[in-house]
Amino acid sequence: MTIGEYSQIYRGKRVVNFAMGDTPAGGDVVYRLTQDYDSAESQRDLLESFLSQVDPATLEALIIGPWSEAHDEGPQGYLDTLIERRAQLPALQALFVGDMTYEDCEISWIIQTSYNPLLAAFPQLQSLRVRGSSNLELQAFQHEALEELAIECGGLPSKIVDAIAGSTLPALNHLELWLGTDDYGFDGGLAPYQNLLGEIDPTRLRYLGLRDSQISDEVAAWVAQQPWLGSLRTLDLSLGTIGDAGAQALAESPHLGAIERIDLSHHYISPQWQEKLRALPCEVVLDDHEDEDDGERYVAVAE
Repeated sequence: MTIGEYSQIYRGKRVVNFAMGDTPAGGDVVYRLTQDYDSAESQRDLLESFLSQVDPATLEALIIGPWSEAHDEGPQGYLDTLIERRAQLPALQALFVGDMTYEDCEISWIIQTSYNPLLAAFPQLQSLRVRGSSNLELQAFQHEALEELAIECGGLPSKIVDAIAGSTLPALNHLELWLGTDDYGFDGGLAPYQNLLGEIDPTRLRYLGLRDSQISDEVAAWVAQQPWLGSLRTLDLSLGTIGDAGAQALAESPHLGAIERIDLSHHYISPQWQEKLRALPCEVVLDDHEDEDDGERYVAVAE
């Protein structure tokens, strides 16, 4: 499986595209800036064209979709322009950078950049979602308003996890990380995530996503033993390689508390343990059962 569709809804609103030469559709929508592989205009040109046709002071959310030659250059032109125009964007609360499909660029080939300058420039930002981890940079930071942080990738370097662990994020309640595989950048095993959850006080999280992981069984076994598990509303271990070992740990966990939903979509769990999971006093999502390939398991999204 790869990412074959663009986001249709973002922050509860319909997503519409904006390319160079377009006129904004209007209405209560979220715009996605898009370029073709060989677009002539720069990222700056496209963003400035868009901002000249909408009221930037009312812009609450923005998606940066495929940019030209995303496998060779990152979205720096977009981020620099946003930072320069920040005084005109007082309402910007949500940003998704990299909403593209495998036809635009495979997830592990998307070139990213540093996000500390952007986060510093937008203290009102509530949600940041980034797709791709190649060249992704993040140092520990302080941000009073950020409620949602999501990084989608085929392999998340431990240095990024460590940076989040060292950050001060008092409003954070939605943390979503795609661990991926060691073929595409995952390099830390379970320890960085144990440290991360130890540092950020997970009892304030409503949603915890440790997704697309080659070590899903290990993650599930550890999370199942944590007293804070039942304070979550949603535990999301989807897109990974969880099998019976992880299923048993969750099914027998004494810490489920008031958790409402466990998402294990794309899994390798036997019918026996699926049945036991469905008997839990919460919603358990078990879509997309997979069979091992000569004893091998694969995450849903890698390259």
